[in-house]
Amino acid sequence: MEVSYKKITSPLFTFLFISSIFTQCLPYVSSLGVNYGTLGNNLPPPSQVAQFLKDRTIIDKIKIFDVNPDILKAFANTNISVTVTVPNGEIPKLLDIGYAKSYVEANIKPFYPQTKIDVIAVGNEILHWETPEVQNKLVSAMRTLYQALTQSGINTIKVSTPHSLGILLSSNPPSLAKFRPGWDVNILAPMLQFLRETKGPFMVNPYPYFGYNPQQVDFLLFKQNKGVFDKFSRRTYSNMFDVLLDAVFMSMKRLGYDDVDIVAAETGWPSFGESFEPQCTVDNAASYNGGLVRKIVSGIGSPLMPHRKIETYLFGLFNENTKPGSNAERNFGLFRPDFTPVYNIGIMKGQQLLPAQPGPRLPAQPGPKPVGPMGKKFCMPKPQATDAQLQASLDWACTNQGVDCGPVQAGGPCFNPNTVRSHAAYVMNSYYQIKGKNDFNCDFSGSAAIVFADPSYGTCKYLS
Repeated sequence: MEVSYKKITSPLFTFLFISSIFTQCLPYVSSLGVNYGTLGNNLPPPSQVAQFLKDRTIIDKIKIFDVNPDILKAFANTNISVTVTVPNGEIPKLLDIGYAKSYVEANIKPFYPQTKIDVIAVGNEILHWETPEVQNKLVSAMRTLYQALTQSGINTIKVSTPHSLGILLSSNPPSLAKFRPGWDVNILAPMLQFLRETKGPFMVNPYPYFGYNPQQVDFLLFKQNKGVFDKFSRRTYSNMFDVLLDAVFMSMKRLGYDDVDIVAAETGWPSFGESFEPQCTVDNAASYNGGLVRKIVSGIGSPLMPHRKIETYLFGLFNENTKPGSNAERNFGLFRPDFTPVYNIGIMKGQQLLPAQPGPRLPAQPGPKPVGPMGKKFCMPKPQATDAQLQASLDWACTNQGVDCGPVQAGGPCFNPNTVRSHAAYVMNSYYQIKGKNDFNCDFSGSAAIVFADPSYGTCKYLS
């Protein structure tokens, strides 16, 4: 850069010049969000939460799972952006423009713009959890709600919907990833077209935690590792978060929508879990979330999206003691209800980021191919699966599917503990083992996942 030695006489010019130099010396800072769940009977009031986030942390965005008026009031004039969520059950009703406008009048306009609502999420993981009838109405509901916003004079709020990564047919290697057939053309392409037209984000929930593999723990937790080489894109990956994001990016690109922004709407790691979830530790949670924050703040992007800003929302703000599911589900929080950190990851103002671990050691030449899981594999319910979902899977697998469900019946070696989750775990795994041990045999409508720790206990021996 050519430098002029001419004397600068304008005070304004001097200020701008010095400011520009100072700004260039600062690290790139990207927006950091957090999911603010409220399934606890000991959580602080929203007014205290808003003040705490504003005064004490670097978090400048929250995402809530409803349109809670107390939270929306509390975050007024804080300059913290808020993503609100329309409950899944509202989707069919939103097809009516009159209902959509009344929804905006009742739930958005009383708080906007004092509260910086920037995105309305229409439902949560609809393609993962809802029926085809609701899934097929999703894009139309999004369009109608956006129309209701504009007709109400609001043109700065985007409309989107978060997806689990169940929308992907495959993610490894990321260069060959694609959306599931049927959803890709019928739902996701029209949705991406809508998001392109309205400049809204494509929201996904990438959780390396749910793909836990002890053979790849350093790769999952942003620790030093040898990296994984994608021979088709000739990119080397140092962590699973980037693999998942680039898999989404490539799937979008195959449909011609790689220009649409991506938001990581949920991602995190629990600090405590059940006895069969040894990966749920404070150290692992701190390593994952600390490495993720360090990555977000650096602004380096991913191998296929270098320097691209990916808004990321950690999950979650607090441990939630009344949340259903396993212990892990109740212990995703960054903070306890009294605002003390569960661990330090550098999100408090004046606090340094968690130091990077050495590496990762990325090979200069094409590295090894992705290493598949080693050892025995088991199929277990996901922590977020509900008892209703697990009971449905249990009934299905025990009916004409060739699974011996005797061990979970009264008097059987796996009857105790007598819970739906425990019985479903045994039956799901039995189905997975006898049907060929393919990953797709451990799906159960998205409510199960592969694990590598043997869940056998006492006289209850799981097939392997």
